[in-house]
Amino acid sequence: MRPLGHRFRALRSFNYRIWAGGALVSNVGTWMQRTAQDWLVLTQLTDHDASAVGIVMALQFGPQLLLLPWTGAAADRFDRRRLLMVTQAMLGLLSLALGIVTVTGVVQLWQVQVFAFLFGCTTAFDAPARQTFVNELVGDADLANAVALNSTSFNAARMIGPAAAGLLIASVGTGWSFVLNGASFVAVLVSLTQLRRSELHDSPRAPRMRGSLADGIRYVATRAELKLTLAMLFLIGTFGLNFPIFTSTMATQVFHTDARGYGLLSSLMAFGTISGALIAAGRSRPRVSALMSGAAIFGIGCMLAAMAPGYWAFAAALVVIGAAGLVFMNTSNSLMQLATEPAMRGRVMSLRIGIAQGGTPLGAPIVGWVANQFGPRCALMVGAASGLSAAALAAWVAARGRRTRRSS
Repeated sequence: MRPLGHRFRALRSFNYRIWAGGALVSNVGTWMQRTAQDWLVLTQLTDHDASAVGIVMALQFGPQLLLLPWTGAAADRFDRRRLLMVTQAMLGLLSLALGIVTVTGVVQLWQVQVFAFLFGCTTAFDAPARQTFVNELVGDADLANAVALNSTSFNAARMIGPAAAGLLIASVGTGWSFVLNGASFVAVLVSLTQLRRSELHDSPRAPRMRGSLADGIRYVATRAELKLTLAMLFLIGTFGLNFPIFTSTMATQVFHTDARGYGLLSSLMAFGTISGALIAAGRSRPRVSALMSGAAIFGIGCMLAAMAPGYWAFAAALVVIGAAGLVFMNTSNSLMQLATEPAMRGRVMSLRIGIAQGGTPLGAPIVGWVANQFGPRCALMVGAASGLSAAALAAWVAARGRRTRRSS
């Protein structure tokens, strides 16, 4: 058994410690905003319309796919620290603006939709730069561990943020969650200014060129592990990672709970994701077998959640889903970065993000429609099918590979 310190080895780096501290503060604000936004749309701006939540999700994640020709190339070509300072500042300003229109009582559904789209456009440039910047903080040796610890931080914040948002919504209103999230970005901006530039592991920059997205696609097409990972990500990202719809509709329509009960469900799910992140942190190298097992358990967890007889049984299923989903997502992140040469990482990771999150514009409205027409439990079965299908695809590819090796 590996010592506990092995799971936190990336924290030996000064730069990573500074970055992780700022990110934790900002992550709490991010989860407060996510919870508040879903609750605002579902209960204040519509009459529990799951399709409206799905449309907002589509607008927020659609730009990940729409802007693919530019986002990965930007991460490969520009100084990632400076790019992150721009995107993080813009995200903070957008959060403050949404908070102001909500606190003043003038917010309408179309405004939330516009802000969701602007958030999505900014995040489309932020995400590939942020994910590949981790490699500059720690280098290849501790990359998988740093990715896992990032997820631990993100999901530790997920335990705090939704519960805090639920209390805040119940006491002073939805808008203050957006305001506090806007203020939280100051922590990331300060951390970026405090990094020791001499200790960064600089990656080679890609030259200015046309067709950079096509280069990324051609690069992935020659690598079987990358193609399999992206196919699995499409299935789970499009139809499985729709928890703003799953959790909010189950909370309101099946268990008839209030904002605090909804926030608690999101926090309990985060407990599972932290467990999954710590499991991933203990592994030295990511493996395709972990992708397959994570996808399978994710699907089984969604089935259990769909059949849960009560609130606490549903909460327990969310813990299983959180752990399995985090193992799957972390493994896909580390595997794709380590399987890609440094000068191509931004473009390959933008493809990963575009497929994992850009599939949401396709899946979220469908899952929202299923929830409206057939109930939240049926919507969760769509998520279950996505996980089990991804696991079956990995098993089929592995079996075909074994047959090919035997025949040769």
